[in-house]
Amino acid sequence: MKVLVLGAGVVGVAAAYYLNEAGHEVTVIDRQVGPAMETSFGNAGEISPGYASPWAGPGIPLKAIKWLTMRHGPLVVRPRMDKAMWIWLFRMLRNCTSARYALNKARMVPLAEYSRDRLRELRASTGISYDERSQGTLQLFRTQAQLDGAGKDIEVLRQFGVPFELLDAPGCVGAEPALSRVLGKIAGGLRLPDDETGDCRLFTERLAEICKQRGVTFRYGLEIGRLLRDTTTNSLSGVRVGSEKIKADAYVMALGSYSAYWMRKAGVPVPVYPIKGYSLTLPVADPEAAPVSTIMDETYKVAITRLGDRIRVGGTAEISGFDLTLHESRRGTLEYSVGDLFPDAGDATKASFWCGLRPMTPDGPPIIGPTRLDNLFVNTGHGTLGWTMACGSGKVLADIMSGRPPDIDVGGLGIGRFG
Repeated sequence: MKVLVLGAGVVGVAAAYYLNEAGHEVTVIDRQVGPAMETSFGNAGEISPGYASPWAGPGIPLKAIKWLTMRHGPLVVRPRMDKAMWIWLFRMLRNCTSARYALNKARMVPLAEYSRDRLRELRASTGISYDERSQGTLQLFRTQAQLDGAGKDIEVLRQFGVPFELLDAPGCVGAEPALSRVLGKIAGGLRLPDDETGDCRLFTERLAEICKQRGVTFRYGLEIGRLLRDTTTNSLSGVRVGSEKIKADAYVMALGSYSAYWMRKAGVPVPVYPIKGYSLTLPVADPEAAPVSTIMDETYKVAITRLGDRIRVGGTAEISGFDLTLHESRRGTLEYSVGDLFPDAGDATKASFWCGLRPMTPDGPPIIGPTRLDNLFVNTGHGTLGWTMACGSGKVLADIMSGRPPDIDVGGLGIGRFG
């Protein structure tokens, strides 16, 4: 088939790679001047299948109230006259039960594990490099209550055979030696040794080059004007870009948070809403004081990741629509977390400050697969896990579009779960 992929973030480019591998003629379009220029540009750098969890869970409504009152809280809500925001929040709250949390996490973990395995295969077959490391993730607990609360996540990890280590404070130092300087601030941690790290932007840029070498066409600087629907055949007949009509046999919606707008225009709405995240990228000042992999500071929900000679610090869930304002208060939170756990590790005065919009579903899992339009497929809603799930999502989608059964059960990932 001729396939048109809308979006050149990590999810869209990974989909293009696997569609090309399956024998399809693939074109990717994006409004930016190159790949990975929006949400994939400066994310936290984690590839964390074991940490794949829905935000909606038991106790979240009460925690949210606490977070909103914290100086360095992980949640910010900037109320807007936006119907979609309030509907999304209501639907998320409906998923804050033990039963739905367990169901949604059980849908996310297998895809995330599968995606990490596909990434490893891709890396071995192409030789791609992107400041990657395979030294695990450490979820760091500052309080005993946080450590005691890890039980439910551990049950799911056991259910799916995900390796883990529950560590005391000295054990955390064994995994991340630089934490010896702040040992008194640590209660323990949950280490996921199979998790990885890497620069998502660098990966996406280099994978796009590999795709080009294999025949994929990339067209940048193209702003979508309209999706052209053929009501007689229940399908799309093309995409209008300026005065040009781009036609294909099949179309993939991989526009991140902006997928919701275009899916609604196509008559196939999806409950995806943008949740803004921030990051700092600072040069390593003292390698001995810096992390060796990724640490998730559970108190502030901040991820601190080593990317070569840089440290990436990512966090905050800001609900403020499509606003991309860089708020200095959020910079303060990121600086506080990394400075508190890894003093002297990096030079914050030379840090770059960034924000991006995570495409979130109200229940947590992404939306992958066909829609009620015969030739329109969707690959979006990955939230904070787009980097973690990109390769697996792309392979699953390529299998579905090629008429092959995917290697994993994807029954709970389709658009149909929303009715």
